[in-house]
Amino acid sequence: MQSPGEEPVIQFSLFVANSLGRLHDFASLLKRHNVHILATTVLDTTDSAIVRVVVDDPDRARELFREHDFPFTETRILVVEVDVETRLENALAALLEAEINIHYLYAFLSLPAGRPLLALNLEDLDVAADALRRHNFRVLGQGDLSR
Repeated sequence: MQSPGEEPVIQFSLFVANSLGRLHDFASLLKRHNVHILATTVLDTTDSAIVRVVVDDPDRARELFREHDFPFTETRILVVEVDVETRLENALAALLEAEINIHYLYAFLSLPAGRPLLALNLEDLDVAADALRRHNFRVLGQGDLSR
């Protein structure tokens, strides 16, 4: 998916109780240990929530989640730079042309180099990355997101 030597971007999906302050506990834990949340989205249900997050130090985040009993899974995602808002449609068109199904997407909070980024969960990351690159999109690796 990435150029040689680049690590794929890791998204964590944490399963947390849908209770007052639990999301704050999660964010505070990362902040105290100098792990920065770069992108996040939350899906809630009556009893629990799934917090999807991309951070700048996935190894440290993984340790913290285990130490503090945050159940989680990890998924490789595609991160693409969308330099202006009108390029979103072009990125979606490139994926459609390649017949790639998008499971979900969300925007980044932090903008490396001041440019908007999208986190994409797709059915085929390699084909999607190739399609986006053919259409002159920059696909980022984990190293591009680390501070």
